Amino acid sequence: MENLNTENKNNETLRTAVVAIIGRPSAGKSTFLNTACQEPVSIVSPIPQTTRNAIKGIVNTSLGQLIFIDTPGYHDSEKKLNLKLKNVTETQLEGIDCVLYIIDSTRALGEEEVHTAALLKDLQSKTVVAINKTDLPSSRPLPIRQFISEQLPKIPSERIFEMSAEKDIGINEVLKGLYSISPEGNPVYDEELYTDQDLTFRVCEVIRGEAINRLQDEIPHAVYVEVADVEHRNEGKKLWIRAFLCVERESQKGIVIGKGAAKIKEIRMAAIKKLSEIYIQKIDLDLQVKVDKNWRQRDYTLNRLIPS
Repeated sequence: MENLNTENKNNETLRTAVVAIIGRPSAGKSTFLNTACQEPVSIVSPIPQTTRNAIKGIVNTSLGQLIFIDTPGYHDSEKKLNLKLKNVTETQLEGIDCVLYIIDSTRALGEEEVHTAALLKDLQSKTVVAINKTDLPSSRPLPIRQFISEQLPKIPSERIFEMSAEKDIGINEVLKGLYSISPEGNPVYDEELYTDQDLTFRVCEVIRGEAINRLQDEIPHAVYVEVADVEHRNEGKKLWIRAFLCVERESQKGIVIGKGAAKIKEIRMAAIKKLSEIYIQKIDLDLQVKVDKNWRQRDYTLNRLIPS
């Protein structure tokens, strides 16, 4: 992504905004956030509904600061976990400064997209639309533009952009569009920060991300990560972590461990590599698998993993 720090040549007043990113599962919200922040803030996976929390990423340029909140994909389902995720998305739209609505231009529009757009009926003055994946041959941006003109007619065409979050095409234009409707104000966070996630949360997300991308069928949705211990060793030069990959059933435990413990070793080594790119300390990860029976049906666990 090209640097926007040359844009504010006239020393214009800085703009700062909290921006909620919404869209259907797999629309490219997490990919956009990581590309805009130029750091791995949110899990990216081809598996829908990977994001479970409102994850914060921070973009700093000479134009100001955009504080992005990546919300779970808005999805029609009556399952307890999915209802919890929908509530996270709806809650994040309260009191925000701007909304970035990302739409997958390779996927047919349907009732789920109508329901997602309906969330923004009263937020059109604060909304920028990004039509994503326009680099792909199956992209159909024109029906998306028609859909926006019908469902959200108060959003002007100059606030509708085409982009490829994966290929880093059109990202700057989207950011400029958001800055244009952001309130004036000084940065909230230090300019060196690109996320406010604490260490435990980041470790959980990295491990879960590496597990999700190596597991199949229903198992990725049945996994969560619990960090049991974190210790700074060797005068702070080593970060020792003990964590558990938690699944719902005994049969899933064997699949996650794999034959000869090959699968859990693969997940562990990939997580160490990713964490080593984030933290300067040497990473020592003790990763085990345990069963938390039917956790997706228990309010206590859901409330702990996905705070309201």
